[in-house]
Amino acid sequence: MQSPETAAEMLQLAVDAAVSKGGEDLVALNVSEPLPLVDIFLLVTGNSERNVAAIADEIEDKLIESGHKRVRREGRAEARWVLLDFGDLIVHVFHQEERVYYGLERLWKDCPVVPFELPDPAGERA
Repeated sequence: MQSPETAAEMLQLAVDAAVSKGGEDLVALNVSEPLPLVDIFLLVTGNSERNVAAIADEIEDKLIESGHKRVRREGRAEARWVLLDFGDLIVHVFHQEERVYYGLERLWKDCPVVPFELPDPAGERA
């Protein structure tokens, strides 16, 4: 497992990448208690299949450029729910309808929210 600082850095890279491609309704959950092999789930919503794919691709590109290794990726072909597994950080990029239907926030409601900074429109963190 990586350090908590590394997971937080990965989370911030993913948040910045998601927002840069129009990702909405971002929520990060600390799932380390129930899932000892994972620290953080990041949930992101896109407004179309094309947007979901663009968000997932940007997150993946930025994390790989920063030296993080992708363990697996699922759902890219359909682009309704793309899962990006980077070990300590797992990113779920949903189409709006899938996010509501699967309700991961409801399933993981006992997990604490992880704070992160949203970039402002000028590209800097708020």
